[in-house]
Amino acid sequence: MKDEAKPGTLRTVTAAVIERDGKVLVARRRQGIRFGGLWEFPGGKLERGEEPEKGLERELAEEFGIRTRVGELLCAVPFRSPTLSIELLAFRVEHVSGDYRPADHDEVCWLEPGEMDESVFTAPDRHVVRMLRASKAGAGEGDTAPPTPRKKGEPWTA
Repeated sequence: MKDEAKPGTLRTVTAAVIERDGKVLVARRRQGIRFGGLWEFPGGKLERGEEPEKGLERELAEEFGIRTRVGELLCAVPFRSPTLSIELLAFRVEHVSGDYRPADHDEVCWLEPGEMDESVFTAPDRHVVRMLRASKAGAGEGDTAPPTPRKKGEPWTA
């Protein structure tokens, strides 16, 4: 997707840290879109004038078919590259209802922070991976395992 922010300004993008049984939901972006094939925390761009929490709830409903409640801000990650300037706001999010049916992702899975290999995540999401791993200090931090994926269209039920 094209970055619509003016050159030199950061566009706000949100990310959800949804936890279940000590694991966090991550999703792999489908091929053919920016960062295709890389993993991320679900979320998306805000619409003009939209509050981050409301925008994240909207994005999760549109892209995953779930209703959520956005909680605390976990971190803000400024990211600049030659083609992208964003500030990623990662929030703790509670799943309220609905099955996970990804639209812009081809796989989703639940991983413990210690299982996350930051090299397969988008550059902006790598900081969130490090933050989650640090918060679970000593929980298998050096061990990474491949994700256990679900194919597009297969629901995750809470």
